[in-house]
Amino acid sequence: MKPRLNAYQAAPDTIKALGALEAHVQGTGLEQSLIELVKTRASQINGCAFCINMHTQDARKHGETEQRLYLLNAWREAPVYTDRERAALAWTEAVTLVSETHVPDDVYEEVRKQFSEEETVNLTMLVATINAWNRIAISFRSIPPVRAKAAA
Repeated sequence: MKPRLNAYQAAPDTIKALGALEAHVQGTGLEQSLIELVKTRASQINGCAFCINMHTQDARKHGETEQRLYLLNAWREAPVYTDRERAALAWTEAVTLVSETHVPDDVYEEVRKQFSEEETVNLTMLVATINAWNRIAISFRSIPPVRAKAAA
């Protein structure tokens, strides 16, 4: 795969605007671990290798465990996530797949049990923002950095 273009160079003000939204969402008070789980899960759904690579690394830097990252794609069956994280992950999936799910009422009811109205808006903006980043990275074929294999 070959990159198509560098969006940061081609339209820096536009990317800067999305970066400002990203920075705002980061500062809303949502837990950093939750933010990284949401970003990773949406990126998995969208198949964004660049973002999966970035956000699993970021999650580890913020103390996330390997086990929870490995199990994220099967979070419903894994007992390692809190009720709040489960509600956020279900919301992430429903919002990311909005054309298929239309964000069902039962998913909304679960997220509202765990998140205030303000947090629900902030969580939704988090999902929208990572979906925007995924679409940019996938559309322009952003390639995750690849480490050289260590000598045996």
